[in-house]
Amino acid sequence: MLKNVVALVLEEVHPFELGVACEVFGLDRSEQGLPVYDFALASHRPGELRTHAGFTVNVPHGVERLAEADLVIAAATGIRESYPAELIEALRAVVARGARVLSICTGSFLLGAAGLLDGRRSAAHWRNAHRLAERFPLTRVEPDVLYVDEDPVITSAGTAAGIDACLYLVRKVQGVEVARGIAQRMVVAPHREGGQAQYVNRPLASVECTSFGTVLEWMREELERDWTVDQLAARAHMTPRTFARRFQQETGTTPLRWLIGQRVLLAQRLLEETGESVEAVAVRVGFGNAAALRHHFGRWLGTTPQAYRRAFGCADAGGSGDGVGGGPASGFGGGIAGGLVGG
Repeated sequence: MLKNVVALVLEEVHPFELGVACEVFGLDRSEQGLPVYDFALASHRPGELRTHAGFTVNVPHGVERLAEADLVIAAATGIRESYPAELIEALRAVVARGARVLSICTGSFLLGAAGLLDGRRSAAHWRNAHRLAERFPLTRVEPDVLYVDEDPVITSAGTAAGIDACLYLVRKVQGVEVARGIAQRMVVAPHREGGQAQYVNRPLASVECTSFGTVLEWMREELERDWTVDQLAARAHMTPRTFARRFQQETGTTPLRWLIGQRVLLAQRLLEETGESVEAVAVRVGFGNAAALRHHFGRWLGTTPQAYRRAFGCADAGGSGDGVGGGPASGFGGGIAGGLVGG
């Protein structure tokens, strides 16, 4: 059941995240044949509350309003050392009676303080994922996803991911047509492809480690080449075994993963800035064919090259389709895979 919805408001609430809850559940769309929700704002301290942007919001209800809700939404309020005890107790009671709670961005820290993430997977903004994991070690944080459904607890990542989580819940409880109708009114996608990884700015890695700086530069300048460990070790004047061990120690990864990561990063840049086909990009970065590029894009970024280009490509760069496969994805590791210690 999804009829009665409450959005929690604390001092310094982030207005966009609060606005997501209001937009999805707080508008009357009955003329479209869409559900009308009994929507309310509540707080442990009702009245005029200051938002993170400086203006105030009038919150008419106290925590007793949560007892009526089918869904309670904890919008972002920043990361706090502690949360009001009465709010913690009210949230626990919501879940105990079988209703749902949903957090947007740092609202997950409030759910964590209430113990509602214990033993469950959770989502967080990629910048806060490690802090959520450190503070609440009984939850398994999924840093790359837009939202996690551990019914009756749903957590979402930063800002717009709250829209994804809310529409997901509507779709789950009330069906695809209702979720699509709300999304159309909001002029947003009813379902986004991929996860957070595609939105994280990860520049091409630096080459500051003293032992391997020159070797990494060689690899970056010739990403399309099928390097072997023997070749790289020779350039570093080491035995292959010593090279693989010290590479892991100094870079925190294996030569193969480092090379694949650089190829993916360069592919992102080419998809953003050029109109080359996915097949051509795959060849330029060293994956050999579009199937291999799609494979690694899915593993590293949780999306496809074409979807990434639609989201981030320059309008004047064109874009000539996803390319056709070129046979099996035989370019997944290239020649380097056969000579590496670990992948």
